[in-house]
Amino acid sequence: MIELKHLCRDFGEGKLTIHAVNDVSLTIESGDVFGVIGFSGAGKSTLVRCINLLERPDSGTVLIDDVEMTALKSGELREARKKIGMIFQHFNLMPSRTVAENIAYPLKGSGLSRQERDEKVRELLKLVELEEKEKAYPSQLSGGQKQRVAIARALANDPKVLLCDEATSALDPQTTKQILKLLKTLNEKLGITIVLITHEMAVVKEICSHVAVMDHGSVVEQGDVYSVFANPKMQITRNFIRTTSNLHKMEELIEEGARIADLQPGELIIRLSYVERNVAEAVISQVSRRYNVDINILFANVEILQGSQLGGTVAIISGERADVTKAIEYFIEKNVEVEVLKDGRVSDPADA
Repeated sequence: MIELKHLCRDFGEGKLTIHAVNDVSLTIESGDVFGVIGFSGAGKSTLVRCINLLERPDSGTVLIDDVEMTALKSGELREARKKIGMIFQHFNLMPSRTVAENIAYPLKGSGLSRQERDEKVRELLKLVELEEKEKAYPSQLSGGQKQRVAIARALANDPKVLLCDEATSALDPQTTKQILKLLKTLNEKLGITIVLITHEMAVVKEICSHVAVMDHGSVVEQGDVYSVFANPKMQITRNFIRTTSNLHKMEELIEEGARIADLQPGELIIRLSYVERNVAEAVISQVSRRYNVDINILFANVEILQGSQLGGTVAIISGERADVTKAIEYFIEKNVEVEVLKDGRVSDPADA
């Protein structure tokens, strides 16, 4: 549905030039929910605005449904944009117009009769579950309701693509979940392709099937969500994972000399991470029974992503040295990654 080829967009001149989008190539399949994630200043918003040419690229091409957007003349581009809906962080509703009038605004010049427009607005209100707010004004709505109106407005011309630029950043966690659930429902019901720009990894994990990670204008990592987050190749991706998991807190506690990190002779602090989709066995209890080792869980962060377990456990493992070694080998055999964070069997950490 969307193909970006060697897209570049710069701001400024000379030494002050900022490469906001730097040679980005992406393919987004029809009906996909595709996330683009990155910290502030990574170039995400510029990239999404290049897709519908609100921001014209300096070089590269944008193809949507086999139409080369970057080659269209202004009139053709206006027509093509009708099939690309967009929602923003701050809703962008017109305060002096009712909910129904906001939704109907993109239908001006559509050739529909007044009755047909009213019917279309009612259908969209039902779709976003706001039928009773038809005559309300934006000032009378909650943040979540405003975003539902913005989504309905973006769907007015039956677009094939919906671009979401930080669409949940201004919402509380509960409302964010509701909006993401609505977007997922629309994707399944209408078959619409969604591109979701965010700096929140939890948003990507909630509804996206594929993700691209941006850093300093470039896409540094991309793939299906599980593979990218289970086996991050780049430090920027690992940093994102740290923001939503407590599994890396143990290093801080060890460095601070916290009592929880004190070990008896023969004990190790290990971090177990699920890196394969097929890890579904009760491996910790199996290891404990099979190799006669004790495993004391300190932290755990396991969630289900795309039907598979993602996350891991930080634990203290103790027992005879040979048994502990065999236990660790068994974890690895079962596609569980093992990191030894602290080894109580040695006095010098450099020997661990």
